[in-house]
Order: sequence, then C-alpha cells, then structure tokens
Amino acid sequence: MNIQDLAVIVTGGASGMGKHFTLRLAEGGANVLAVDVNQEALAVLTQEGAGKAGTIATRVCNVANEEDVVSAVNDCVTRFGKINGVVNNAGIFRDALLVKPDKDTGRVQRMSLKHWQAVIDVDLTGPFLFAREVAAAMVENGWKPGVIVNISSVSRHGNAGQGNYSAAKAGLVADTKLWATELARYGIRVGAVAPGFVDTPILQGMRPEVLDKMLAGVPLRRVGTPEEIYRAIQFIIECDYFTGRCIDVDGGLTM
Repeated sequence: MNIQDLAVIVTGGASGMGKHFTLRLAEGGANVLAVDVNQEALAVLTQEGAGKAGTIATRVCNVANEEDVVSAVNDCVTRFGKINGVVNNAGIFRDALLVKPDKDTGRVQRMSLKHWQAVIDVDLTGPFLFAREVAAAMVENGWKPGVIVNISSVSRHGNAGQGNYSAAKAGLVADTKLWATELARYGIRVGAVAPGFVDTPILQGMRPEVLDKMLAGVPLRRVGTPEEIYRAIQFIIECDYFTGRCIDVDGGLTM
C-alpha cells in the first residue's frame, strides 16, 4: 500500500506521538483526519499541517464514545471520498497499584474502578470502535486495500502500577491478531507497534534521576523518538505481506 493513496484517521492525532504521525503521513501524501479531545491542539495542528502533500482535517472526538466514532468515520468518507486506514494511537494513563497499604493509617488504598474503566474505555474500547467502523465502511463499499495500525506498548507484558494500562495494551495485541485473521479476506491488514520509552512531553517532564533509572534497563540506554515509532507504522502500511503481528520498538527493553 502506498501512503499517498491513504485516506486515514489518526486518533489522539493532535499531540505527542499522534501529532507526529499525522504530520508525517500528510508529508507522504496521505489525506488524514486527526481526531482528538483537545480542540485547541487540533487548531494548532491545522496551522502546522498547511502545505503538506496530503490534506490534514481535524475533528473533536472522544474515542470511547460510539456516536463520536461513527460520526468521525462518516466525516472522513465525506471529506476524502473513502477511508482505508486508521492509526489507533489515542491513549491515557491512570496509574495505581491494585492495592497499597497506607503506612500512616494502615488502610489499604485500592485502584479505583473509575480509573480502571477510564483506561479500558480509551485504550481498548476506542480502538475496537474505530477498527469496527473503518472495516465496516470498507467492506460495505468494496474499498481495498486497507490497514489498521494499533499502538500498543511494552507495558502489555505487565508493569507495576499499570494493571489497567497493561490489560488494555495486551488486549489490543490480542485483537490485532484476531482482526487480522477476520479481515484478511476483505483485503484489510492489521498490525501493532509497541513503543518503549519515547521522547514525549510526559517523559520530558520527569526528573532526570527518575528518567536515568528507567533507562538503566534499556540496552540502548536512551529513549526513542516519535520518528522511530513512525517508521514502524510506515513499514506496516507499506509492506503488503505484513499482518497480525506486533513490532516492538523499545531499544531492546523487552529482550
């Protein structure tokens, strides 16, 4: 599949890695609908995306809201005349241990159901909704080829304090394999990318000593860049013989 032939949605497309993915896809000639909950960030993206080889359109969208997702996919079709891809990038953190005794009171603090559900809704239900609606539009209209790229995480193997996030990202890889099997007959490929520590505003806000401790477990001893993650997405899009797998881009962290 050629990037310049794509009409694609990028979720969480107005900031962090998602913004980089949106701009790079448009540079390659793709028509991109970037969806995000941050309207101000979408406005900035529109300005920065002017003059690219492809068009960048924007839309406010809560990926965990079914009506929002259906409307976003319909909007992409209306704007670009088709849809044949989605990068499921939107994600949130609500970190907490399952249980944690308070050393002063002795009471046991618990991960709240609210925080569990919020992460599952955005990080797992959101990709399900977009994959479903994009695939349905393609099958109904006979558009092919198509590609779904899910952004997972090395935390899918389990990371203390991230029971909700790890579950969502592990589930996303499982669904990647399942959807690849189900959708192959329609010319739709599905792949996943699992980043390690990436140079984003979240990491940039960490204290140097905390970041150094994190990087001690990375064989390459550095964080990745959004461009290095994008290269994995580009490979999945362009390699027509790739489907059903997850690519770890983590500096060797999970070796």
